[in-house]
Amino acid sequence: MTDKPPAKPAKATKAAGPSDGRPALLSGGNPQIPKGEGDAPVQAYIAAMPGWKSGLGRRLDALIERAVPGVRKAVKWNSPLYGVEGQGWFLSIHCFTKYVKVAFFQGASLQPVPPGASKMQGTRYLDIREDDTLDEALFMDWVKQASALPGERM
Repeated sequence: MTDKPPAKPAKATKAAGPSDGRPALLSGGNPQIPKGEGDAPVQAYIAAMPGWKSGLGRRLDALIERAVPGVRKAVKWNSPLYGVEGQGWFLSIHCFTKYVKVAFFQGASLQPVPPGASKMQGTRYLDIREDDTLDEALFMDWVKQASALPGERM
């Protein structure tokens, strides 16, 4: 009788998306979208946002486009990014279980300053929950201000 070493556990594999072709949702319901430049990957992310968050994503995207005509878009690190060509990225969106987080990378320079503090110097957040009322005028003002500031290089 020979002693065999114990069987190694199977390696974990990345979770595949649902069988209907929709992207997988990562922790907190954040869509797993391949990185890419342009509107198409951002629209794929928005379409994959779960539940009420998808409608909010469409609304935020439309407001950003109205505030900054010709805004540059991309998906990196499973988050849509918005920027100005040659200036870098000024904003990102990310899904969490109970809210959508908008990150203004130079948010500490905005007036008034967005409410959510960050460990990243200069970054400020706006967390939007399902029953929140979004002040569209203030949001668009923040977007316009943010787009005029030097952006992040990513």
